[in-house]
Amino acid sequence: MGPLLLLFSCWTLVGAQTPLFKLRSVTLTIEPATDLLRDANATLWCRAGVSSSGTLTHVPVYTFYKDGTKVFTKKSASSELAYPLLHVRYSNTGKYKCRVEIDGQGENSDTSKLTVTGVSVPLLQLSRSTLSEGEELTASCSAPDETGAFFFYFYVDGREMQDQPARSNRADAQLRFNGGGVRQVHCDYTVMLAPGSTKSNKSNTVTVSVRELSFRPLLEIRPVAEVFEGDQLSVSCRPEGNSNIPGGLLLLLTHGTQLLGSGVDHVNSSITAKESGEIECSFEVGNVPKKATKNISVIELFSVPRLSVSLAEVFAGDRMVLTCSSAVLVARRLTSEDISYALDSKGPPTTELGAGRFSVRAPPHPLSYTCTATARGITKHSQALLVRPKVSVVRPSITVVEQVILGRPFQIRCLSEGGSLPINYTLFRKYEPLNVTTVSTPYQQALFTATIQESDDIKLYMCEAANKPNNEGELSPRLNASVIVPLSNATLTALPAPWDVSEGDALILICGVTGTPPVTFKWYRKDGGAQLLFAGTANGRSMAHRIHAVSRDHSGSYYCEAVNHARNPVRSQTVLIEVTEDRTTSSMWSVRPATAVVLKKGTDTVYTELQNAPPSVVADAAAAAADHEYGSLQYADLKNTHPLLGPDEDYNHGLPVPVD
Repeated sequence: MGPLLLLFSCWTLVGAQTPLFKLRSVTLTIEPATDLLRDANATLWCRAGVSSSGTLTHVPVYTFYKDGTKVFTKKSASSELAYPLLHVRYSNTGKYKCRVEIDGQGENSDTSKLTVTGVSVPLLQLSRSTLSEGEELTASCSAPDETGAFFFYFYVDGREMQDQPARSNRADAQLRFNGGGVRQVHCDYTVMLAPGSTKSNKSNTVTVSVRELSFRPLLEIRPVAEVFEGDQLSVSCRPEGNSNIPGGLLLLLTHGTQLLGSGVDHVNSSITAKESGEIECSFEVGNVPKKATKNISVIELFSVPRLSVSLAEVFAGDRMVLTCSSAVLVARRLTSEDISYALDSKGPPTTELGAGRFSVRAPPHPLSYTCTATARGITKHSQALLVRPKVSVVRPSITVVEQVILGRPFQIRCLSEGGSLPINYTLFRKYEPLNVTTVSTPYQQALFTATIQESDDIKLYMCEAANKPNNEGELSPRLNASVIVPLSNATLTALPAPWDVSEGDALILICGVTGTPPVTFKWYRKDGGAQLLFAGTANGRSMAHRIHAVSRDHSGSYYCEAVNHARNPVRSQTVLIEVTEDRTTSSMWSVRPATAVVLKKGTDTVYTELQNAPPSVVADAAAAAADHEYGSLQYADLKNTHPLLGPDEDYNHGLPVPVD
């Protein structure tokens, strides 16, 4: 027989002796329902689903759990087991499950919740129903047939006096009664069950009779009529009735939280009336406190003072008056001469002006002031007055925001570098106010719009900054800014004269304007369209363009354009140039009209020549005017004399070119 056949025979033999089984499922059911009233009966059934090849040789073990805690376990050969709950209580409320284990195999059921509603009515019993004031009795409160963790509560005349935790369904409390009369006592309880609880109904009520002690405190206060602040009160405290107690009684006399005095058998005190309140005379007999109280109403002699400042707005360094005054005075008890005022301050020295008035110079920083009023031994303090001084404006500056162009609107900025907001800015022209604007935030600007027609008018503007109620302000200097005059009167002058240009001559085209330099000049030749010949920038009002050795091809129409920072281009008249054939010096000299060439620097004449000058002489003179720091070149036909350029002009090729 081979090894495999031997192994199979052995397994068959073992299998025949030990049945095979499988624990398939475990279920838990609560009967008759999961929601029950108190005193009902419930049964928890744990059922096991088992598959087996024969009779089980191992007995199943059933275990029941409540809220995760084992509450019952038992072996049973049956496929189900009952766990009875008789006369259920609120403490039976919880989440239940069961577990079945068979020969090492185990399975849990799902969880089922049982809810029990209702608890028993508590029962109250007292150790005695008649006692004297200060004596104790024992109160017992029980929860019949209830189980669990408890809190018991004891009430006297509806007011809770004690609470007691307990692990059993009964608790005792010691109750003491102060004062005589009939008292009503009852109790109730709460059953604690995580995560909640339930409270019982009210127990039976038991009546207790309390005999009052034969003596009590006697409190007397004089005077008994109107009491004003500062009045002297005579107060006495003593026991009344049978007070024959060994060692006597310790009496306490209090006014609010203040102890006025204490003594054995009696207390006398003299106090100054300051505020309304309750005066109490008390003592203890054994553990019984006895007290008598009287409320005194103190009439205010004068009201709490109020501190005020004379100025609506206070500026650092200003002299201000602080006034301390009481709005209410009892005239039949007090006059204004009977009350004195004092100022409390850690600031600059003060000068007393009388009648609660004080003169003080405003500090440079915020400062709190208080004052006191005193009369008939009564002192009252005012609330703190916080003075926040403002800072006066400093002299403002006046500037323009961008360029100033004659005849066009521009903006003026007025700015004070110091001073508390808000600040009022006023723009003046010839000391006449034009406009006012208020700056209230740190990032706001005072801007004004103006227009001038003459360059010197720019100096007529000033501005004022003010932040004081009386409008005392600081005046700025006069506005000082460059004024750009827009260009006008553009002219193009040709040297030699347009009618006297010969081949080989040097032609000078001078462009002149009226307005503010720097100026950008451009020369054009009309040849079907506008042909740009040259462009340049001069720091003057004229500039020359030289054409060396002209030919017949240079004949045509010429003009120039100019623009400055006012960005208003101007254009000259068109000049027609006719280049004639070259002529000999002798022949040209005889027919050329008489010409004057005058070179000036400022108002001084530097060079002059009156002759029948050849074209090269005239061209050289014009070049000298354009290439040197001379003011102007004047070229005139003596038959029709006219200046070609204005005085005091020069140019500079290195200046930036204004934008067209």
